[in-house]
Amino acid sequence: MPKKLNDRKPKGFALLIWALIGGLVGWQANALLDDDPSLILTGNAAEAQEETDLDLFWDVWSLLEQDYIEIDAVEDSSRVYGAIKGMVDSLGDPYTAFMDPEESTAFTQSLNSELEGIGAELTVRDGLLLVVAPLKDSPAEEAGVLPGDHIYLVDGEPTSEMSLWDAIMNIRGEPGSDVVLTMVREGEEDTLDITITRSKIHVPSIETTFVESEGKTLAHVALYSFADDTYIEFLDAIREVQLEDADGMVLDLRLNGGGFLDVSIEILGEFFEDEVKGVIVKNGDGSNEILYTNGSGSIPDLPVVVLIDGGSASASEIVAGALQDHGRALLMGETSFGKGSVQELTDLMGGSSIRVTVAKWFTPKDRTIDKEGIEPDVSIEMEVVAIDSDEDVQLNAALDYLTDLE
Repeated sequence: MPKKLNDRKPKGFALLIWALIGGLVGWQANALLDDDPSLILTGNAAEAQEETDLDLFWDVWSLLEQDYIEIDAVEDSSRVYGAIKGMVDSLGDPYTAFMDPEESTAFTQSLNSELEGIGAELTVRDGLLLVVAPLKDSPAEEAGVLPGDHIYLVDGEPTSEMSLWDAIMNIRGEPGSDVVLTMVREGEEDTLDITITRSKIHVPSIETTFVESEGKTLAHVALYSFADDTYIEFLDAIREVQLEDADGMVLDLRLNGGGFLDVSIEILGEFFEDEVKGVIVKNGDGSNEILYTNGSGSIPDLPVVVLIDGGSASASEIVAGALQDHGRALLMGETSFGKGSVQELTDLMGGSSIRVTVAKWFTPKDRTIDKEGIEPDVSIEMEVVAIDSDEDVQLNAALDYLTDLE
């Protein structure tokens, strides 16, 4: 039965994927089960089989059976899985992927946060394996991995010959073991070999700090993910903001690769006293679904600046785009990543499974997120390594803006 991978929080089973951007090495990926998943068939399978001539497939199968010297050493299932993977890969969509039983088991473990790895979100764009963002305090961040890095080799093996999922599986591994990533980085003439020691990955959801500036109390609320418990933690952060009688808030979504769609809509609701559009989901069949906030916001009048960068993706872009479209906050920083597609997960026979892109997200004003990203109102470029330092010019600019408000 298929499961919606559209960042919606399910009832009962919290399925975290974060394929958001393709996949998160050692944590999650943007995706989850629909509230009430049901079988969805796209077309008539019987008619498709009648219309498609599979003689070539069986000719090759028979030829291999007769002529390949070591055919007895190859399981029939391996050839079937290989053929299916080839068919799925021919779509050219890094988020649509077939997983054999072994890969499906590993994927399920990742949904239960049982992964070990380096802590970096990955995607494929224009045929290149790219880092969307390293996770806060992860081995990848500590080793100096940056958003936009092109992973050219994994332990000497070219990623151009791997699917996204294969690359993720090669990078993941036992805590304490090392992986060597050969990177191509913008502005660097030579490739970079970065050795990363894998570990168990823990990602904080929220950190809240306060700054006194010219008689004003300003809150800095940094969101690192949109996980199952993030909304509750956000409510706690808002209570702190209210108790401190803050005059403004910086909502920091930099390096936030996303998470549950429902959580992003819940968090959005705290900024509005009325129901407003949160996001438009456009399905492959041409139908649209509009998700609204609940209209019971606790901080509808608090001045807000949102910080975004190239590592802000998926649910982060939904929040930033909605706040911008409704004129509720000023966006500062750099253009976000641009991950606005929805996947559906279907369990198949024998323990295999398949993820298929079925829809895309658009902002309340019908702006596309996918591959475009969200552009800030005020563009401020900054090296990622400056985040959490005194040289954080983006955060300093946001605090200055709130300080100067009448």
